[in-house]
Amino acid sequence: MTENQTVQQKSVRRNRVAAAACFAAALIMAGVVGTQSATAAGAAHNGARPAAVAAPGLGSAHLVQSEDFQKGMTPVGATIELTGRDALSACSGEETMRDLTKGQATAYASVNWTFDNHGMLRESAASAPTGTAADAWEKQLVALVQDCQDEPAGHWHYGAAHTLTVTGGTARWYPAYNGDGGVAGGVAVLRSGTKVAIVEVTGQAGSVEGTATAALNRLSS
Repeated sequence: MTENQTVQQKSVRRNRVAAAACFAAALIMAGVVGTQSATAAGAAHNGARPAAVAAPGLGSAHLVQSEDFQKGMTPVGATIELTGRDALSACSGEETMRDLTKGQATAYASVNWTFDNHGMLRESAASAPTGTAADAWEKQLVALVQDCQDEPAGHWHYGAAHTLTVTGGTARWYPAYNGDGGVAGGVAVLRSGTKVAIVEVTGQAGSVEGTATAALNRLSS
């Protein structure tokens, strides 16, 4: 693949992400607070906690909850899915956890939170059948993030990796920078046993490390 083709692919991915973010913002402006999936009829509205949905070894209770958000991050809605078909991150374009795992996970869970300032948080998790599979999926997620670290000056990109550890889990988190060099949220790859996840915050000035720690604690619970 040529350098121009690589740049074009990344540009297409980000244009799709930007369009999705604009659509979400339009929904909030219109007073619509997240569309619930059939499996998540009890998901959060107006900052309430999403209803826990049972799944073998992995469910919505293992995802970020409303009480996990830092000061200044005011959630207004959440949509939960257990199919693995939500986009992974701004850098992955339309690739989903089901794509990455080739449908071999024993369970999937994802949540998309919207905030009152048009910011978003999305998290996608999968439960692997073996530790070997979890190792492979974690490496694939890290590779996806690293693909958007090395960008030309003036382009949106992820920064350097940082690591954190909690009881039962580890994570790598990366700040995100806009074209002007300002911090624009960030992303984290999480691992707890045979569970792996990726969580990304956009349009928020809060600590990426704090969000990643809360997500890792939930995944490890």
